[in-house]
Amino acid sequence: MSTLVASEVEITERNGAVWLAAWPVLAVFVLSNAPTPLYVVWQHQLGFSSGVLTAVFACYIAGLLGALLVAGVVSDRVGRKPVLLPAVILAMLACVLFATANSVAVLAIARLLTGIAVGAAVSAGMAAVTDIGGRHRKRLAALAASSAMVLGAGFGPLLAGVLSQTVPGPTVTIFVVEIVLLASAFVVVARLDLPKGAGGRGPWIRIPAVAPGGRTAVLLGIAVFAPGITATSFVLSLGPSLLSNLLGATNRVLAGGLAFVMFLGATGIQFAVRRLRLRAILLGSAAATLLSMVALASALRLSSIALFAAAAILAGTGQGMGQFGGLTAISANVAADRLAEANAAQNVGGYLPAAVLPLSAGFLSDAIGLPAGSTTFAGVVGAAAVAGAIFVATRAAAATGPR
Repeated sequence: MSTLVASEVEITERNGAVWLAAWPVLAVFVLSNAPTPLYVVWQHQLGFSSGVLTAVFACYIAGLLGALLVAGVVSDRVGRKPVLLPAVILAMLACVLFATANSVAVLAIARLLTGIAVGAAVSAGMAAVTDIGGRHRKRLAALAASSAMVLGAGFGPLLAGVLSQTVPGPTVTIFVVEIVLLASAFVVVARLDLPKGAGGRGPWIRIPAVAPGGRTAVLLGIAVFAPGITATSFVLSLGPSLLSNLLGATNRVLAGGLAFVMFLGATGIQFAVRRLRLRAILLGSAAATLLSMVALASALRLSSIALFAAAAILAGTGQGMGQFGGLTAISANVAADRLAEANAAQNVGGYLPAAVLPLSAGFLSDAIGLPAGSTTFAGVVGAAAVAGAIFVATRAAAATGPR
């Protein structure tokens, strides 16, 4: 009996260690979207257009993509900690820049540094969670890493919105709080028992490469994760402007709360579908993203906040399912010593359109108006979701992950 109890305690401790390893991912992702409800404040103070706003947001994606070209390879070769610890420090520096920003250039630099930190978190950070989980907890590790990412991404704008409306220093307080969270993440990373790197040869900076056996798994994730995260990126970048300028909602708590609900949906759906077959998860992601774009176009046509909220929640659902499905397929098909690079490859494929399409929509909106630019964006992303569903329907059998 005592042996059974000891075994159950050990299992609980190991499962807890997996969730603790996901804390740095969550802490970094709190910063990723914390500026969302503050964009309208900076836009008013500094006087920049929708196109410039999405360009600032794109700096975040540029930093993230640049980090993904390096972080995955370096993490697999020299270890997770040498990548994660500097990334947390960069995130703290970004907080200082946000809190003191007095120009668009400073905001852009802060977003760039944030992107670099997030790039390290989605490659080395998520791989570290898988390392802690081991071969018997791959699905739990995928769930912990993915839900930490989306929960942090949602909690950041909610906290920023509430603090900016209720305490002095609307563009300062959130970043002071975030520095505290990042400091705790630094301590967690430093104390994690992570394996050393596997070494290897070849260039340190390169497009993330995936071994032949894992390529289909990565492509399946990209096919549905890319449209999903592109939809959420639009809500994060232009959503506050749509709420304020077209839908008449100027409360920053609403903007932050909507982003939180979007990512809460992305988190909850991963727990809800964790026992479904991989193919069903991926197809569900594509369907949710398509419905999100239909709801977005309808919200703009009818000037409906409720429909816009539905679009945001469905976008989060699409991203959450696509991300979880992709990570599950990767963890089942890619060797541990190439895991971070495979994670990086999926995120490059997802974040690239998440930068280009909202940025294009921002400048298009400056030219033809916010409603027309946003509706065009909805049509393009909806078509991408349909294409992703077709790819999954024809290729999902090639991935050998859990179903």
